[in-house]
Amino acid sequence: MDDLKLGVVETRFAELVWAKEPIRSGDLVKLCAKELEWKKSTTYTVLKKLCDKGIFQNANGVVTSLLSQKEFQSRQSKRFVEDTFSGSLPAFIAAFAENNGLSDRDISEIRKMIDAYEGGGKK
Repeated sequence: MDDLKLGVVETRFAELVWAKEPIRSGDLVKLCAKELEWKKSTTYTVLKKLCDKGIFQNANGVVTSLLSQKEFQSRQSKRFVEDTFSGSLPAFIAAFAENNGLSDRDISEIRKMIDAYEGGGKK
């Protein structure tokens, strides 16, 4: 599960699965035909690739996630901070704030998260 990087199309596919799971593979083929204009073979190729990455599983014709969308995003975010900011969350926040600013709402939400996690606890 180290290689969780997804391209734009794979991400869109994953979002469809997360939104509809559990979903029968045949229904997923129809959904991808409608939403992505894919052929059956394309759907199964991408599904297999994401199953091999440990994100989804296709058991008995029913596709479900092995990683929730939130877990997936959390892992991607962590890897981004590690790769780009030497693992320093404060450096990431500083760079973000310098370029984008932080609204009062952003600051309030960050303070609430800090309070919730202070002392090593998760809430």
